[in-house]
Amino acid sequence: MTRVALINPNWKFDGSIYFGCRSPHLPLELGITQHHLAQAGHPTLLLDAHMFDLALSDVEAELRAFRPDLVVVTTAPTYLFWRCAPPELRVPQQLAHALGGLATLIAVGPHGSTTPRTALRKLAADIVVMGECEHALLRIANGEREFAGLAWRDGEAIRVTGGPQAVDFAAQPPLVWPAEMIRRHHHHHHRFEAEPVGPGAEVEASRGCPYSCTFCAKENFRNHYRKRPVDSILQEVDSLRRQQVEYIYFVDEIFLPNTELLEGLTSRGLKFGIQTRIDLWKPAMLELLGRAGCVSIEAGVESLTPEGRAALAKNCRMSTDALADRLVEARRHVPFVQANLIEMPQDDDPSVQRWRARMQDAGVWANDPVPLFPYPGSPDYRKLWGEPDDFAWERAHHHYLSMFDQFSDVQEGRPMPLNALELQVA
Repeated sequence: MTRVALINPNWKFDGSIYFGCRSPHLPLELGITQHHLAQAGHPTLLLDAHMFDLALSDVEAELRAFRPDLVVVTTAPTYLFWRCAPPELRVPQQLAHALGGLATLIAVGPHGSTTPRTALRKLAADIVVMGECEHALLRIANGEREFAGLAWRDGEAIRVTGGPQAVDFAAQPPLVWPAEMIRRHHHHHHRFEAEPVGPGAEVEASRGCPYSCTFCAKENFRNHYRKRPVDSILQEVDSLRRQQVEYIYFVDEIFLPNTELLEGLTSRGLKFGIQTRIDLWKPAMLELLGRAGCVSIEAGVESLTPEGRAALAKNCRMSTDALADRLVEARRHVPFVQANLIEMPQDDDPSVQRWRARMQDAGVWANDPVPLFPYPGSPDYRKLWGEPDDFAWERAHHHYLSMFDQFSDVQEGRPMPLNALELQVA
C-alpha cells in the first residue's frame, strides 16, 4: 500500500506567454490517476491548490497530515492543450522546493515529456513521467521503477528509459468529483463573458489529434488520437448534471463531429464549449452541434492564405472564403464563434484586418494573429534547432521575444524573459 498525494499547483500566469481562460479547471489526469490508485487499494489525496486558492503553507500542512510516500506535481495546468501551455516552471518550482524532502517527488506533464533532465534539475524531482501519466503512476505506486517512459535520479546520474508513453484512453472510467470542487468551479466559457457560468466542469471525450500541424508539440505528450465510448462520456455528464453543473468544456485537443454524442447531449440540457477545426463541420452537423447545447466554438483557422496553412501543415482543403462561410454558418447555431489566427509571413496585415472586420460584422470574433511560439518537440522547433536539449525552453522563449515587437490582443502584456519568471536553481 502506497500513500500518494496528487497536487495541481495554484497557477499564476502574470508575465507568461499563456493567453487564455484563467479560471480553475478540474485536473482531469489527476482525477483519472486517483481512480486507478483507489481501485488498486492505494490511499490518495487529490489537492487542487488552484481551485481552492491554497498558499504553499496550506499545501504543506495538508501533506504533512496525510503523510504521503509519493507526491505528484503537474508541470503545466492539466486542462491546457499542450501547444498553449506556459513554457516556464516557476509555479511547480516553488511548490517542489517548499515540499523538498517530504516524500518521493514525481513530476508529470509536458515539460518532463520533452526535456526530462531539465525537469528533474529545475524541480529537484526524484522521478519524471514522460507522456501520459495515469498508468505510469499506478505502476510506480505498485513498486515498479524501471519501465519505459520514466526519467529518474540514480545517484549523481540521470537515467531515462524510452520515450513518452500513451494510455488506453478508451477505457477511461466516468469520473466523479467532490461536491465542493464542483461548487467552486465557475467557468468563463469565452473571454467576453461578463460573469462566469457555474457550476462548471471539464470533460475529455477524446485524447490526441489525428492532424500534425507544425506548431503543435503533441508528439511528445499526447499524440495518438483515441475516443472514449459515448456511453461512458454521457455517464460522466449525467453525474455532473446531478451536481447541478450548468456548463461543460470539452478539453479535447480537437473535438471532432460525433453524431451519437451530440444526439445524446441534446436531451441533457447543458451548455458546452469546444475547440475544433471548422473545415471538418458540415452545415447539418453545425445545426446539431447548436441543438445539442454548444455555446462556444474556438476554431483553428491559423492562416488566411493557402500558402500559410500549407506552411503550418494544416491539410485544409477549403478556401479562405469557404472557411469564412462555414464560420458564419456556425454562428447561426452557436452564440460565440472564434476564429484563431497565428502570425504568418504569408498573411499581410491589411488583408487580415479586413477579414477580421468582415467576420466581426457577421458576429464571428477573430483574434489579432498570435505570434507562433516554437514549442520544444514541435516540428517548428525541430526545423529551427533539431531535437530539444536541456536548454530548449530558454532557446525557444528567447527566440519568441526577439521576433515580435507587438503581441496579440488575446495577451495581456508583453511576456517576461524566462529567467525573470523562473526561480534560479543552483
